[in-house]
Amino acid sequence: MTNEIPLELLFGDPERESPRMSPDGSKIAWLAPSDGVLNVWVAPVDAADGVLLDRAEPVTQDRDRGIRNLRWSASNRTVLYLQDVDGDENWHVVGADVDSKRQRDYTPLDGIQAKILAVEPARPDAILLGINAIDTAAHDVYRLDLASGQLTTELANPGFMRMLADANLVVRAGLRRERDGSLSLLARQSQSAAWRKLLAIPADDAMTTRLISFADHGRSLILSSALGANYCRLLRLDVRSGATEVLAQDAGADLKDVRICRATGQPQIAVFCKERLSYQILDESVSESFAKLRALHHGDPVFVDSDRDDRAWLVGFVSDAAPVEYFRFSVGTGQSQRLFASLPKLARYALAELEPFTFAARDGMRIPGYVIFPPGGTRSNLPAVVAVHGGPWEREAWEYEAVGQWIANRGYLCIKVNFRGSAGYGKDYLNAGDREWGGKMQHDVSDAVAHVIRQGWADPGRIAIIGGSYGGYSALAGLAFTPDLYRCGVSLYGPSNLVALLDGMSARWPGAMSEYHRRVGHPADDRQFLWQRSPLSAADRIKAPVLLAHGRHDARVLGDGPEGIVRALRRNGVEHEYLVFDDEGHGFAKPENRFRVFGAAEKFLSRHLASAGGAA
Repeated sequence: MTNEIPLELLFGDPERESPRMSPDGSKIAWLAPSDGVLNVWVAPVDAADGVLLDRAEPVTQDRDRGIRNLRWSASNRTVLYLQDVDGDENWHVVGADVDSKRQRDYTPLDGIQAKILAVEPARPDAILLGINAIDTAAHDVYRLDLASGQLTTELANPGFMRMLADANLVVRAGLRRERDGSLSLLARQSQSAAWRKLLAIPADDAMTTRLISFADHGRSLILSSALGANYCRLLRLDVRSGATEVLAQDAGADLKDVRICRATGQPQIAVFCKERLSYQILDESVSESFAKLRALHHGDPVFVDSDRDDRAWLVGFVSDAAPVEYFRFSVGTGQSQRLFASLPKLARYALAELEPFTFAARDGMRIPGYVIFPPGGTRSNLPAVVAVHGGPWEREAWEYEAVGQWIANRGYLCIKVNFRGSAGYGKDYLNAGDREWGGKMQHDVSDAVAHVIRQGWADPGRIAIIGGSYGGYSALAGLAFTPDLYRCGVSLYGPSNLVALLDGMSARWPGAMSEYHRRVGHPADDRQFLWQRSPLSAADRIKAPVLLAHGRHDARVLGDGPEGIVRALRRNGVEHEYLVFDDEGHGFAKPENRFRVFGAAEKFLSRHLASAGGAA
């Protein structure tokens, strides 16, 4: 039997993660625990010896939720990060001076949500922020003076959902969502010039369209979109004429990422999302460097950061059966320095590999996914757990993921399904999930279970379902709509009432709702349809035991939240556990809360999947 991996290692904070390089390359920052809470650490970089990890020290002093994101200002002395309170998602922009260790909330306003829009080397003492202080539906643009902390209004948002600034911190492009769900791409030549509409992007392409960078001294705009194709491509758009050029595409996969030269804004390497990552070299000057990178590690390289001259790169290598491992790579010399793995103690344990599979759903559509077998054990008639991903417009990928490894390590077969509506497989596949929450998307999950049973891998009487967010909804939907399929289920911060979910989101994020109305339903026009697709509507059919866990400050699962399901379970005498955390929102940021959730889930699964037998 494989050694059991402690929950504290699987679901605790990483030892180190998210390295970021100062623009001048003289320092590197990352996230690591300080007194048991994730904080920002900084170490100097020596020209001869590389990153001096033994001289690292924390520059922040968070003692509550921990810090989970960071980026450098262009001044090389301030690290920026976003922080909310108890998971309420009212993000503030905070800066930490790496010399004095002083921290400063740059957006000390009540009830707002702020985000960092742009940091540019040409303007080292300023950054652009988006703040919804005037209208909760729109982030206006403010210029922040880092020294004084003064905020100056730069641009009243003309209806943009996404914006892009040039090298001089001037917002010169934006995506505006129209009433029909389509997007308009607008751009301008300068801060004083009028906005011009350059592209009309149909609603089918809205989710794959992203503004990436300005190039060619601001004359070109680099973006990704499936406009004019099924798969998302990398495009160049001439800001004057509106003409577009395809820079990179793959005949069977969406663009996932692109490495942009920090010095020029030009794309160098396109990354496509397949069973593993696939790469296209767009700039031959980096071809040799990329070949040397690939030789460093068996995993897939992910481009994390670089200095402003683009001479030193930070690269993470992702693998299915190992946590991410980070390297510093010198483009000029080809030399590299291994920095750290995010969870080095996992090297003591046998992790499980992800094995891709596909099957035909009941309507004939091919559905991909991965299975994870318990390492070193049998491969037949196993108790199994379906782990449904969140989003839902995301995907399972070939990478380390704690929940899947936990499931396999505890002796269960883990089933990961990229049901229709998942990203990465082209817009036809993505859009096939429209209005299919609780419908064909859920059928794909059920059909994946049927497939692994036919293969002889899973015991049909010992199947569980687990998920968070949309995955939590899917877990409840599986228990309510297919009550004989699952022996038990675990729903983490999952909505049970789609009408309440969308009503609540409409009040908090009105600007995003046209996408949800198109892809899920409209709470006014489709009220009966949404209620029928809500697990709460069929709660009386649930008979398998349920574990639910939620955060009190969840800004997404609003309204009745899980309470309606809990009342129905209690009324019907269905075995259930209900965990509520007063210091969490949508997800569990604090390690002690994750330990409690997955400790309870572990006992719950063991109790209900230990012996053979029909569903509860």
